[in-house]
Amino acid sequence: MDITRLTKPARKLLKLKTCGAVIVAAGSASRMGGIDKVMAKIHGEPMIVHTLRAFQDCDAVSEIVVVTREDLILPITGLSKNFSKVQAVVAGGKSRQESVHLGLNALSKKVELAAVHDGARPLVTWQLIDRVVRAANTYGAAAPAIPVKDTIKVVEGRVVKSTPDRAKLYAVQTPQVFDFDLLRGALKKAETDGAQVTDDCSAVERMGMAVKIVEGDERNLKITTPMDLKIAELMMEEAQ
Repeated sequence: MDITRLTKPARKLLKLKTCGAVIVAAGSASRMGGIDKVMAKIHGEPMIVHTLRAFQDCDAVSEIVVVTREDLILPITGLSKNFSKVQAVVAGGKSRQESVHLGLNALSKKVELAAVHDGARPLVTWQLIDRVVRAANTYGAAAPAIPVKDTIKVVEGRVVKSTPDRAKLYAVQTPQVFDFDLLRGALKKAETDGAQVTDDCSAVERMGMAVKIVEGDERNLKITTPMDLKIAELMMEEAQ
């Protein structure tokens, strides 16, 4: 009997494209009460070190560019010497969009996928990064997200106008990963149109591109306030 007729053909796996990461750490940290969050220590190390380590440990990422403020280029360059994947530390622009664009320009020509991550998300894991990169490798655009827990209200003038269905609401995290040319083109189009987008997914969505959502991680919080720093410290201690 010819057993080949009785078995299904093996699923063809897509070859993983070369992915470069842009770590955006150029913000002013205006809500941190004077604390420079990029260099703020968590569990004994600057926040940016934890972020870089996760990308260094992820085999799906081949190179890293850090975008930061002018005054932090030298300190972060010094810290980056321990991470072989860091190719450059460059100055950011006047907006997040501009900073991401500058980071993309600093990646090598071999990069086919671009992962953009907030430097202020130091608890990201290499497993989450890998999951999003592989989804983008298949779909062209992907981002991690978690369902919102609170009821969300649309408010105008301190008056509730509507209550969206919570079952359809997700909090989107980073890294957000895209086909390199798609992301660069989307950011350029947003700049030309004068559109201010809150994240990179928004720029791509304006181009009519669907973004694949993958399971995020509740621990992957963004450090925005001094309280967030304390929470991150506790989470890291529990993980030891």
